[in-house]
Amino acid sequence: MINVMKKITQNSDAKIYPMPFTRIELVVMSVVNDCLSVLLGKREQAPYAGLWALPGGVVRIDLDANLEASAQRVAQERLAIQMPYLRQQCAVGGVSRDPRAPWAVSIVYRALSRAEEFNPTAGKRLDALRWCPVDEAMADNYLAFDHQQLIAQAVAATRSEIDRLELPFGFLPEQFTLGELQTACEIMLGRRLDKSSFRRRIDERALIEPIEGEMRIGSFRPAQLFCQKAQT
Repeated sequence: MINVMKKITQNSDAKIYPMPFTRIELVVMSVVNDCLSVLLGKREQAPYAGLWALPGGVVRIDLDANLEASAQRVAQERLAIQMPYLRQQCAVGGVSRDPRAPWAVSIVYRALSRAEEFNPTAGKRLDALRWCPVDEAMADNYLAFDHQQLIAQAVAATRSEIDRLELPFGFLPEQFTLGELQTACEIMLGRRLDKSSFRRRIDERALIEPIEGEMRIGSFRPAQLFCQKAQT
């Protein structure tokens, strides 16, 4: 990048274009207390000091080889953790998005993680972290920046995937019963599913397979354990 800038400045005819303020925002979701929740950070510094927001940070062209590397660096700096299953959600940009710049763009990433296997700690420029139910976050007009809308977009995309039975196997345990799978989907969707219809759709898609000889033993009758079907 330094060599490129040298070439530009050496060419007196080259035009320098003003660049937008570019950030990464992380929408990290999990099931907490049987509710789909999003991870929020309490901002330490202005703008919006003391308000809750998505963890995020500035893209660093001197440190980040690409956007994915930038997202992982931001996760490490803000949450002291690397994020599995990060996927790019969207890019948003425009005026009045951030008081630090006349024009700002954010690259939004989302992830669905198992809370019991995910132990973030408040890092750089964050006073605290908390899990917030997504429906509460989407209705919170006091979140910093436009993060209320970014959360709503990420939740809608995640729920649409579940509706299409694009199941989050990286989020689910390796072994599960059909009842556990349906419960997990219902929690993420925020609504109940018809048991017969759900199981018929699962069978039609051939998404899972029984684990031979493995059963879940509890207070009710034993239940067959399943796993993700190997893709061929």
